[in-house]
Amino acid sequence: MLHGGEQAMAGYRPRHFSLEVRGAVAVVTLDRPERKNPLTFDSYAELRDFFRSLAYAEDIHTVVIQGAGGNFCSGGDVHDIIGPLTRLDMPSLLAFTRMTGDLVKAMRACPQPIIAAVDGVCAGAGAILAMASDMRLGTARSKTAFLFARVGLAGCDMGACAVLPRLIGQGRASELLYSGRSMGGEEGERWGFFNRLCEPEALQDDACALASSLAQGPMFAHAMTKRMLQQEWNMAIEQAIESEAQAQAICMATNDFHRAYHAFVAKQRPTFEGN
Repeated sequence: MLHGGEQAMAGYRPRHFSLEVRGAVAVVTLDRPERKNPLTFDSYAELRDFFRSLAYAEDIHTVVIQGAGGNFCSGGDVHDIIGPLTRLDMPSLLAFTRMTGDLVKAMRACPQPIIAAVDGVCAGAGAILAMASDMRLGTARSKTAFLFARVGLAGCDMGACAVLPRLIGQGRASELLYSGRSMGGEEGERWGFFNRLCEPEALQDDACALASSLAQGPMFAHAMTKRMLQQEWNMAIEQAIESEAQAQAICMATNDFHRAYHAFVAKQRPTFEGN
């Protein structure tokens, strides 16, 4: 039953990326393999709207985002985005950069954990999509580059200067953002950007298996964890501890918490329902 503005996503038909719903997992595929899956004005906006809509998607518990054809995403399309940007005035440029930043905000605000499955090229805005995800699986041949400096832009794009240092540390983030160089898969795992590396042919299955495992968990509680991970960036430790006390008390009032207790007593595995 749908209530409170919730909607099923199984019938969602995007125009600028592919979507497959596997049980409670939404698999988003950037699907322009002939160009290494670049983003366009339209795909930026549609991805932003999709992630925003997930707040009301009761049938989606986790998300996998990947690219087609052995690459993740080559960033903004040179012909569809970069060229037109050189002809825009300042207000129009600001409208564009705010729109791209809204995509990251939507990814961070949606309650579902997002897993990026990164193979091959992961550059520019593609690197940002991976960065903005909650977890990242890569391959040894992954090449992640925050290459904004290489095209005459600052590394402070779509939240990179805020998020990337929290993932890999200030010094390492500074190196990548100043130089624009590629970070290999093994280096990315060693630095903490990737949670783990997979074989290329197993990457999608491994990402979906992780997503399915999380989807079987207490989704209300998972959403609370994601929310607190985001909010506590700007809190002192005293505020964080109090906020977590409130958040955990809310979770203790859910039926899932009671289901887990009764399942434990009965020596059974709990079945979580997200409420």
